[in-house]
Amino acid sequence: MTSTGVTDEAEDSGPGGYAAARLRLLTEGARSGPPRRRALAELTDGWLAGLFGAATEEHTGISLVAVGGYGRGELSPRSDLDLLLLHDGRDDKAVAALADRLWYPVWDLGIDLDHSVRTPQQARKTAAQDLKVHLGLLDARHLAGDLGLTASLRTAVLADWRNQAPKRLPELRDLCAERAERQGELQFLLEPDLKEARGGLRDATVLRAVAASWLADAPREGLAEARRRLLDVRDALHLATGRATDRLALQEQDQVAAELGLLDADALLRQVYEAARVISYAGDVTWREVGRVLRSRSVRPRLRAMMNGRNGGKPVAERSPLAEGVVEQDGEAVLARTARPERDPVLPLRAAAAAAQAGLPLSRHAVRRLAATARPLPTPWPAEAREQLVTLLGSGRPTVQVWEALEAEGLVTRLLPDWERVRCRPQRNAVHLWTVDRHLIETAVRAAGFTRRVHRPDLLLIAALLHDIGKGWPGDHSVAGETIARDVAARIGFDGADTAVLATLVRHHLLLVETATRRDLDDPATVRAVAQAVGTEHTLELLHALTEADALATGPAAWSSWRGSLVADLVKRVSGVLAGEPQPEAETAAPTAEQERLAVEAFRTGGPVLALRAQTEPPADSAPAPSSPSSPSFPSPLSSPSSPSSADGPEPLGVELLIAVPDQAGVLPAVAGVLAMHRLTVRTAELRSVPLPDGVEGSVLLLDWRVAAQYGSLPQAARLRADLVRALDGTLDIAARLAERDAAHPRRRGVEPPPPRVTVAPAASRLATVIEVRAQDAPGLLFRLGRALEAAGVRVRSAHVSTLGANAVDAFYVTRGEGTPLPGDEAASVARGLEESLRT
Repeated sequence: MTSTGVTDEAEDSGPGGYAAARLRLLTEGARSGPPRRRALAELTDGWLAGLFGAATEEHTGISLVAVGGYGRGELSPRSDLDLLLLHDGRDDKAVAALADRLWYPVWDLGIDLDHSVRTPQQARKTAAQDLKVHLGLLDARHLAGDLGLTASLRTAVLADWRNQAPKRLPELRDLCAERAERQGELQFLLEPDLKEARGGLRDATVLRAVAASWLADAPREGLAEARRRLLDVRDALHLATGRATDRLALQEQDQVAAELGLLDADALLRQVYEAARVISYAGDVTWREVGRVLRSRSVRPRLRAMMNGRNGGKPVAERSPLAEGVVEQDGEAVLARTARPERDPVLPLRAAAAAAQAGLPLSRHAVRRLAATARPLPTPWPAEAREQLVTLLGSGRPTVQVWEALEAEGLVTRLLPDWERVRCRPQRNAVHLWTVDRHLIETAVRAAGFTRRVHRPDLLLIAALLHDIGKGWPGDHSVAGETIARDVAARIGFDGADTAVLATLVRHHLLLVETATRRDLDDPATVRAVAQAVGTEHTLELLHALTEADALATGPAAWSSWRGSLVADLVKRVSGVLAGEPQPEAETAAPTAEQERLAVEAFRTGGPVLALRAQTEPPADSAPAPSSPSSPSFPSPLSSPSSPSSADGPEPLGVELLIAVPDQAGVLPAVAGVLAMHRLTVRTAELRSVPLPDGVEGSVLLLDWRVAAQYGSLPQAARLRADLVRALDGTLDIAARLAERDAAHPRRRGVEPPPPRVTVAPAASRLATVIEVRAQDAPGLLFRLGRALEAAGVRVRSAHVSTLGANAVDAFYVTRGEGTPLPGDEAASVARGLEESLRT
């Protein structure tokens, strides 16, 4: 009996015995991880060897070989079996019959099988044509039959691999790059593929293959442990799902975490990210070494001989100075021969800054030496250390690979201990592309492009590095980050005034974008509140640049021309307040000539009138003619701002939709519902009553909204108006239409979103009560909110709609019927009612 304790039973009892022993092995709690994988492989080896022995009496000229993951002895609970039936070219019918007697029992048990039947020559020929086959054969392992036949194939395949390495390794590198482009980076994905994503199990296998070529070897520190962690996660995933899957889906992460004894899904992802980071960094170092070796081999033999002869037979490596103690060699930044890290505590930052400025990777050997011997920096840091950190952060895209090299050897957390809490920390928000720590570096990379537009680039770059540092602590990350930023700024040597500016930038890094997209900028109270928080024009300048860098580093959904225009408008207004310019009193602006025309037309026809205008800049005085019963179509077709356009010019900021309708109840939900039916996204919405010209009794509601088409182009005005007329007179049941559409095209159910939250923003405006809604975005959400507000008997003065990934963050300025803000208890009641309507 082997170490599994069940192999003999499997061999004696056939498939049924193997299945029972396999089930017992996978369900017993005593073994997991590498011991269970080895035991499962040994159990399967014994069973297949028994099948082979029962199927043939031949012991020469034919063998059964495990390849790929099974060849490495790594069987996860639902892994397929990679098998090769190797033969010496004997009678095809006999071999085929043997193959059937091997493969069918495997299939009968529901085990996936990747099989082939080949002679050694056929196997080598196929490997020469198919790189993936060659990689699988590198892990060939004998199971049964002619051991000599298997051994000779292994020897030949390995010799072929080493002989063909100069050609095959570049091909393998390209294959890895193409896979990374398709699957993404494991260390940043919320639903990663543990095998195929960059930094996953496939890359770990590739590094073994590179080492087998003898051209280069991967850094071994931590690599085996990282690979083991990913295999353990895959085992738990197979057991949790009962399926052969490598994708760690959101809905399965808590169960997988529990299977592994981890606290929660975040702890699981962080462990996965840490392992992926080790493998990715090892891959970067290994492929650079492969490139260096191949470049050196491409030098003409005579020239290489001349170079070797000048140095006693050893190659002469050219070294170019980069900074004190740092030189360039073979396309990397390395330490100079005279460098003394043990006497020079600034050397790690100086080497990193020099490498980034030169656009070079920092040599792994240099980083390891720095980590092992460099003295710690004193507190506060000397001025040179602070300057070198700023230089590193201001180097743009090359900063990323240099920072990763420092992280790989623990130098970052040694320099900035607070970094440990955000390292590899996942962000469960589809808007974010990166983990917290990588997002901070990406923000610094973006901020490096804005250093020419601020008076203190150093403060901008340090604020970019620290703005989300509070996400490693409980509570509001901006509040926690302010405290951490003060400590870090003092530690690295900023004076009190600069420390205060950095703390303000971190505390209010979301202020501009949240205010611009969720507040009424025409309300003086809004602008004064931002000015009071910012304090000075120089801080406002820095905050503006940080806001854009932060959003650009978050992901495509976090920034757009529309958001940029709103933030720029807010900054301009706040700058005026800080400069002491007189501010207009809060009052309703007089209607424009176009708005008056729309109002008169709506009153004359007794129905809604529409006008649209694409916005690439603030509205001009001229405007297209309104859409009414006498002018039912748009002046010209307009494409959605999100749609591709072949025309050159500025990106549209949105499409302005003006609607005038005789004053009546239910206008907000009616308009919002019609727009939802036509798949139009609302970005901002303003509603107000426009008095008619003298001598005309009554009033008209004017809605000034900015919208964008979710798909394709905007619908025709005639269709919009016709549906709006029906919605207002009650003949169009919008709720039923939206429900029918949802039923016909149900959305895929994923992770249960958090419940909606509705709050009253205190002292946000003197003109109205501001109610904030945070909920899962969904078609018709604004319609439901409008209907609930209508039922509450309040009047919506304006709405500011913002969508971040799957989250809608909307602000409604509401008043009583006579136009005054709601009392506190009434406002709280309205907020509760809205929240209850969203929960049902």
